[in-house]
Amino acid sequence: MPRLLLCLSFAGSLAMSLAAQAPVPAPAPAPAPVPAPVAKPRVQLLTSYGPVVLELEPELAPKTVANFLQYVKDGHYKGTIFHRVIDGFMVQGGGLLENLDEKPLREPILNEAPQTFRAGLKNTRGTVAMARTGSPHSATAQFYINTVDNKSLDHRDLTDEGYGYCVFGRVVSGMEAVDKIEKVKTEWRKGQSGVPQYPVRLKDVSLLPQ
Repeated sequence: MPRLLLCLSFAGSLAMSLAAQAPVPAPAPAPAPVPAPVAKPRVQLLTSYGPVVLELEPELAPKTVANFLQYVKDGHYKGTIFHRVIDGFMVQGGGLLENLDEKPLREPILNEAPQTFRAGLKNTRGTVAMARTGSPHSATAQFYINTVDNKSLDHRDLTDEGYGYCVFGRVVSGMEAVDKIEKVKTEWRKGQSGVPQYPVRLKDVSLLPQ
């Protein structure tokens, strides 16, 4: 056999041998599945003026949301009223009965306003926040719904005056009911202003299935 053919034959055999010995590349790993977004808890307020649904922010306000949901699960809000209504400001409820007696409460919670404000939760129209006294960390069960943007209630600093009010959710349906409550006639009663002349009841408050 001519030398050139021998060389070509040898080269071909060597190439086939090397190809047979070459490792098979491993298949590319499948991309990790993208986790489904976790549904945020929703709570329905059944008021005298219709249902209102709140969507809560447990990742941004964990202690506040946990406290609120515990009051919901305990049935605390059923039978309470919106006892403080200020047109062009907010509607507040969740702590008093029709005779303006306060229901028994758990211990106050930490005010998470600094972190929720940094996360973008502000006292804008339709948001829900915790009511409290002049002491920053005095919130218990009472909450309010902003009917306008209330920048003055947002966190500014760590003083008593600037600590702010913790927003922990927003109205996702039923804002028209809130607007109706905002317009009811109010009066002074038992030393309190903004009390509706006719009770605005929270008939029931329940956690909606996810």
